[in-house]
Amino acid sequence: MEFSQNNNIVRLCLQGIAMEKKDKPKEASKLFLQAWNEATNDFEKFIAAHYVARHQKSVSDKLRWLETDLELALKINDDTVKSAFAPLYSDIAKCYEELGNTDEAKKNYDLAASCDDTLSDKGPFYHGTKADLQVGDLLTARNDSNYKSDFKMNHVYFTALANGAGLAASMAKGDGNEHVYIVEPTGSFENDPNVTNHYFPGNPTRSYRTEAPLKIIGEATDWRKQTPEELKKWRKDIDKNKGEIIN
Repeated sequence: MEFSQNNNIVRLCLQGIAMEKKDKPKEASKLFLQAWNEATNDFEKFIAAHYVARHQKSVSDKLRWLETDLELALKINDDTVKSAFAPLYSDIAKCYEELGNTDEAKKNYDLAASCDDTLSDKGPFYHGTKADLQVGDLLTARNDSNYKSDFKMNHVYFTALANGAGLAASMAKGDGNEHVYIVEPTGSFENDPNVTNHYFPGNPTRSYRTEAPLKIIGEATDWRKQTPEELKKWRKDIDKNKGEIIN
């Protein structure tokens, strides 16, 4: 399943996160449990279980939900969830530690340390912008941030989701037309730490960054454009949640 901000379970979890920020844990917990009950596949259940777990009052209940979440992640076992394994094993280990089960705690700490963070995503990859570019052009780092004034980015950012790149194009500075370019990394790349395991477990948006140039190899046309109302909400959310950019 492809991650989408328009997915009902994702929306419920976003609403729950908003309640957490307003210091309303009971309302947040209800929304996360609703998301779990309405989830229809392993990916939706994986996302919902992550939040249900952190609202459990007892360590044993939290452990049960974390292990449920881990089982779902192991079933999915793709690039959307792989970066969630290390923190999941670590949280499970902490629960066992609190319960006095040192053997299980050590086992899970060891599993967390052994998680392979090598990226296996083969793309295709996309970059959203309002700049007019041609096949063969290179996108390079050290450009201005779209989300913070007078801030130079040390990396070039891209995603394996065309709709995600489309959202980035809509949010990009400038008055030009929105473009989603198909790109090819010319060097190594990593999970974008600004989103990975922040709002959602793992890297469901399949967002990456690189210090090496991205080569334009084509332009995508089959992607969903945001409505004016959706863009207004996104800009409001970004302004509200601006924090330090991991650069």
